[in-house]
Amino acid sequence: MLNIENLTMKFGGVTACSNFSAKIKKGQIVGLIGPNGAGKTTIFNVITGVYKPVEGQITFNPKDHKQHLLVGLRPDQIAKLGVCRTFQNVRLFSELSVLENVFIGNHLRIRSNVFSAVFRLPSYGAEEKAMYEKSCYLLEKVGLQDAKDEKACSLPYGMQRRLEIARALATDPRLLLLDEPAAGMNPQETGELTRFIRAIKEEFDLTIFLIEHHMDVIMEISERIYVLDHGILIAHGNPGEIQRNERVVEAYLGVE
Repeated sequence: MLNIENLTMKFGGVTACSNFSAKIKKGQIVGLIGPNGAGKTTIFNVITGVYKPVEGQITFNPKDHKQHLLVGLRPDQIAKLGVCRTFQNVRLFSELSVLENVFIGNHLRIRSNVFSAVFRLPSYGAEEKAMYEKSCYLLEKVGLQDAKDEKACSLPYGMQRRLEIARALATDPRLLLLDEPAAGMNPQETGELTRFIRAIKEEFDLTIFLIEHHMDVIMEISERIYVLDHGILIAHGNPGEIQRNERVVEAYLGVE
């Protein structure tokens, strides 16, 4: 589904990632790990069009028949192809309601124009009703249906994470990028999140690429893991192979 080839991103004289390559197959949950500052979020930003790399190409193949080159596309164009993400720091519309946050995600797929919306034409009314029903359905799936009228900022942190994922799901993604979804969570919340990610993968037929510092989450949920250190890929493989890799242990723990 996603093929990253020889990706290099520089900021002035600093190389954030160098010659990074990865392949993600449809239906997989793939982890991206590494110490702080290793270049993980930079790779997510390049995939989603926030940054344009110095070198390399990214190919997205959501339906196994047409490949799309992502480098050079705007973030909204990439999202319309079916690549959506959450962020390391929760980015909700904090003063809007829980329902309104998810409703906004639907607008990526809206077909009506400004004219039909202003004059409340039947076509827009039908589409608006469908978006409302879809938003309520997504809130039910993430366990937030009873909080739909509350302000997003009033939710506990773990629920804000779920709301951000629900908003991403409203865009109808095929590939979902999760940037440290378990950040700031206690062990109970982390366990719930792991089960939740598995559930939405099956429910919405998703492929998931995630960054995470909680090793118990990564090792339990990922089918394949890529490891970065100072912007360089130092290992990739299944969880067992990564746990036994000396270079990975050295990158995280150091050596004498």
